Amino acid sequence: MFYQKKSFIDSFIKLIKDCNKIVLDIYNTDFNVQYKSDLSPLTYADEQCNNHICTFLKQFNKDNDKNILIISEENKTIDYEIRNKFDWVWLIDPIDGTKEFIKKNGEFTINIGLCYKGVPVFGIVSIPVLNHIYYGAENIGSYKLILNENNNIIKTIHLWSHQLYSTPIKIIVSRSHINKDTLKFINRFTKYQTLRSGSSIKLLLIAENKADIYPRIGLTSEWDTCATHAILKYANAKVINFYTKKELRYNKKNLLNPFFICSNKLNFF
Repeated sequence: MFYQKKSFIDSFIKLIKDCNKIVLDIYNTDFNVQYKSDLSPLTYADEQCNNHICTFLKQFNKDNDKNILIISEENKTIDYEIRNKFDWVWLIDPIDGTKEFIKKNGEFTINIGLCYKGVPVFGIVSIPVLNHIYYGAENIGSYKLILNENNNIIKTIHLWSHQLYSTPIKIIVSRSHINKDTLKFINRFTKYQTLRSGSSIKLLLIAENKADIYPRIGLTSEWDTCATHAILKYANAKVINFYTKKELRYNKKNLLNPFFICSNKLNFF
């Protein structure tokens, strides 16, 4: 498939490197913050990164004769009657963790995911402040790239989940979103350690075996998880519906995700 070719992956690595520069150039200034109708924050970096990604994807679709729908955090008001006609969908979050971006704690990511008939088949995510890039693709596997200050890759790590729990079990929770139901879930374990992080970094910690479980008993949107879901999926981890225990699916009628659990410990499920 086209998303498994080296030329495809290389072009998306370059794209996300360019996005890193766009957002960091703004991150390192005294930027302004706006607020959307739902009172969630929006910065110039969100808008500029979104525009750059969407321009690239539109050209990619055109050059490769692909009919792939583009759904973005900043461009999400497409009727389901239209979306439902597409088997292939890009899901983008130009900055996941805008609150962390505003706090300047570095815990934000850039996320680009591709799904086919609701199943993630490719995802690429960067942590711009760390100069780390992660990607995963069906039949290719998942990888972490460590870049130097010149944006050259100095190390490539193959991501693959372990089967055994750590002792104590490491549970990753949101830095900005935690509630009573999440605490109730955590307290079912007798020995555990909680780690806190913002954005989709929480899922990446699962992929890297730095945490065992991430329970998300709260609202998220499809663009928040599609890219990192692909990275976990092709690193032998899972992202499942909290109630049905089935894998999350995408381009649903409701673009909100159900509550879910991520784990690299397959016997947990």
